[in-house]
Order: sequence, then structure tokens, then C-alpha cells
Amino acid sequence: MNVSIIGCGLIGEKRAKALGAHRLVAVADTNLKRAEKVAQIGKCAVIYDDWKKAAAHPDADLVIVSTTNEWLTPIGLYALERGKHVLIEKPGARSAEEIKPFLDAARKSGKKVKVGFNLRYHPAMLKAREIMDSGALGEMMFVRGRYGHGGRIGYDKEWRAEKAVSGGGELIDQGVHLIDLARWYLGDFTGVDGWAPTYFWDMKVDDNGFMALRTDKGRMAWLHASCSEWKNLFCLEIYGRNGKLQIDGLGGSYGAERLTYYKMLPEMGPPETTSWEYPGEDKSWHREFAAFADAIETGKPLCGDLNDAWQALSIVGKIYAGNRK
Repeated sequence: MNVSIIGCGLIGEKRAKALGAHRLVAVADTNLKRAEKVAQIGKCAVIYDDWKKAAAHPDADLVIVSTTNEWLTPIGLYALERGKHVLIEKPGARSAEEIKPFLDAARKSGKKVKVGFNLRYHPAMLKAREIMDSGALGEMMFVRGRYGHGGRIGYDKEWRAEKAVSGGGELIDQGVHLIDLARWYLGDFTGVDGWAPTYFWDMKVDDNGFMALRTDKGRMAWLHASCSEWKNLFCLEIYGRNGKLQIDGLGGSYGAERLTYYKMLPEMGPPETTSWEYPGEDKSWHREFAAFADAIETGKPLCGDLNDAWQALSIVGKIYAGNRK
């Protein structure tokens, strides 16, 4: 396929490097130096400072939108209306209400629209899903998850701290990844409670998000996203009646990625323990794009789509609304 990338920051670079055999035909960014850098990655000669030109490029089959949050849905919808397949980064929009018209249009379009939930494509997550789907864990019970970083000097002056741009703080940033993973493993959540305070950073959006989510079967997810986590952390624990899966780290500053399977024995006591480690470069971006391209070609269902983003944003919105009471 031929691909346009709109938004050439860090994530735009990652997307350009993950295209595989697909061809980059256009890039766009208001910062032309950033656009030129991404163009070089994809050996692309067409550079715009106008996103509409990249979104409507006549040779583009697919448009990737890796901008700040307030532009994700408007650009994605514009590209969809011009007959393109679309990949937008998480969270997909600033709210569930904002993304809903895009979701409705995508359902009618016949085109594929993917949301960048790349954590689903980390090897530990995929292996955990494989074990769960095999039935080895038995009936699912609950999930505990923590995901956080410590920010950096000036973090409270960056775009993520501006609600008009981001839609919220840490809950909508890293929190949607935790919500999405918990839904992927447990199913839809019908009960939502939580709190999104600002403890440390001098900003008007939240720097911590605490979530207590419940499915209609009573399965629970206890989740915490934080940008006052002074040592970067990722830990997700998935509990079934017959065992537990624990995922630690995402590579890089989050530490080595590892999956540990604790298999409960008939006599109980200490479980049978098996671990897998996944060193090396993060290839989740490559796996995610390859799966998207395959879904476009074959018609397979998407893993992480606009409905998943709408579901996650609906949960975020309920917690934010509860905080205002």
C-alpha cells in the first residue's frame, strides 16, 4: 500500500520505520524539519505543511495520523471521507463524544480504521492472550494494572497539560492503554468508578488516574496510571481461577519485558512457574501495522479499532464527570 503520515514527531517516526514493504508517498507537519526527517526514513519526496494535501494525496491508500489529540479525529475523518484507510494514534480523540461521528462514518464507509493501541502487540501481551484463550487460566476473575512515568522538567508546560489540546491528563494518556488492555482480557465494563487527581504537577489536568472497573459478570479491573511514578513502571496481572499471568516491563526505561505464568496445582500450595523474557528492540509498532495491512487485504477483524477507542474514552469521560461532582 501507499501511505501518508500526518504528524512527524516521535510517533510519526516510529510509524515510518514500521511500514515494512509498504511505500511512504507523503508526509505533513507544521514543522518542515520534522517532516523532512520522516520523509528521509521512508525515502519520500513529497513533503507538505498542509495536512489536507497529505490526507487527500491521490496515490495514498492509507493515512496515518500521529498528531496531538485535538487533531486525531478531524484529520482521520477527513481522510476517511476521501476514501482512505486510516490509522490514528490513541486515544483517538479528546472525548467519546468527539470520536462518535468518526465511528459512525467508519461503520458505513467500507474502509478500515485502526487506533494505535500498540501495547496489544507487545510479545508478552500476545503470549498472555494466547494462554488465556487456550482456557488454561479457567474462568477469568480480575486484573490489576499499573503504568507510569515520572515526567521531566517542564512536563507541566507541554501539550499534554493543556486540556483543550489533550482532552485531559494522565488518565487519557497512559490510562487508556490500561483500560484497553483490561477490556481485551476481561470484556466490556459496565460499572465505572475512579478518581483523577493532580498531586504533583502544576497543571490543570490530572497527573494520576485511579480506576475501578467491573464487567456485567463481576470481573474487576483495578488500574492506576501515573506521571508521578518516579521510576518508569509497567505491571499487569491477569487472574483466572486456575492461574495468574504477570507482565512486567515494556523494554527500554520500563525494564525488560517479561511474562510469568503461575499455574495453580490441584493440591494448591506454590504454583508451577514459567517465565518468558523478550529482550531487544520494541517491534510492537511493526506487528501492529503488519496486522492492520493484513486486515485490509483479507477483511479480518481489526485488533484495536474505533469502537475500542470509544469504549475507553467513555470510561475516561465517566471518571472525569464524577470528579466534577
